[in-house]
Amino acid sequence: MSEKRRMANLELLRCVAMMMVVVLHYLGKGGLLPDLTGKSIGSAGTVSWLLETFCIVAVNLYMFISGYLLCTSSFKLSRLLRLLLQLWLYSAVFGVLAAATGIVAETPVDTHYFLTLLFPVSMGHYWFLTAYVFLYLLLPFLGLAVKRMTKQQLQTAIFLLLIMFCVLKSVLPLRLEMDEKGYDCLWYVCVFVTAAYIRRFGIGVLKKRGRGLCLYVACCLLAFAGTMTLRFIFIRTGSIGRMTGMCLEYNHILPFLGALGLFCAFLQMEIKGKAADIIKKIGPYTLGVYLLHENLGLRYTWQPWFGCDRVNGVGELLMFTLLAAAGVFAAGILVDLLRAGLMAGLHRLLSRLKGYRKLIEKIEHVDDLFKEA
Repeated sequence: MSEKRRMANLELLRCVAMMMVVVLHYLGKGGLLPDLTGKSIGSAGTVSWLLETFCIVAVNLYMFISGYLLCTSSFKLSRLLRLLLQLWLYSAVFGVLAAATGIVAETPVDTHYFLTLLFPVSMGHYWFLTAYVFLYLLLPFLGLAVKRMTKQQLQTAIFLLLIMFCVLKSVLPLRLEMDEKGYDCLWYVCVFVTAAYIRRFGIGVLKKRGRGLCLYVACCLLAFAGTMTLRFIFIRTGSIGRMTGMCLEYNHILPFLGALGLFCAFLQMEIKGKAADIIKKIGPYTLGVYLLHENLGLRYTWQPWFGCDRVNGVGELLMFTLLAAAGVFAAGILVDLLRAGLMAGLHRLLSRLKGYRKLIEKIEHVDDLFKEA
């Protein structure tokens, strides 16, 4: 998508969502989220779970943004190949560097490690990107479907999808064997279709200023209350231990509605001038933040760099978490800017070769095939 066509409000939301992702990984993989089945979690532990609750919408937000923007565009082989190349470069380069320097933590550097670096999609190196790639491969079918379906057809389809993949697991007092907790492509089909509906028809009740933000805050507070209630029941009865974190799973109704509310709130936002220009320049590089800090070689390494092992109290927790979110985000943006510059230079260099130009022409031909759909 060209910079002129980018929406500053959604690019800002993309940045916010990525910093939320960093917070989730800092708290969870930094050992700052105490076990919900433990007898005491303390004040810092309680605040950590509260932060987790307000950030758990991040992944759904990313898929709302993707669905909203992709539902009106056509499948592009060129886009898929660029994404796969970016994914592979981060996976291989930073994974090998981490192994060579010996900074890998809590991850065995063995044959499986290197296979994961070489085949990041199939080996699930970055689970979100694996689900996203599969979803994008379905775009030729999903895109045509959501463009041609009537409002009532889309409403019915979304209702059935959410019942099966969201509502049932949210209300039944048991674990469903087929529930993947939102870590799969099927869940992101649900979010994609919902975003497509918003793009085409909107949600009237959430178009008024402030309602989306209120929905987000209310759902997060309810999810936190639900989590603490399930913890209380477990402490008293010793049962439902597997369900204590259910309200904070991606495909639970509360994180879904919370993400929906925040997404609609940002849709109503208007950003103009230099601020909009800056945001639109930064937005395209946010994926690099995820690919960098979630690399298998760095996944459990960077949290101590931001003091996770020195947290002692609520004040230090908030300070170190903020530093981690800002520091990792800034580093990821800078690294991806460098990566994009190098790839652009390499593309210009290879464009001098006849074979490379023919390959590009064939890829563009495939892109044109789907434009006709």
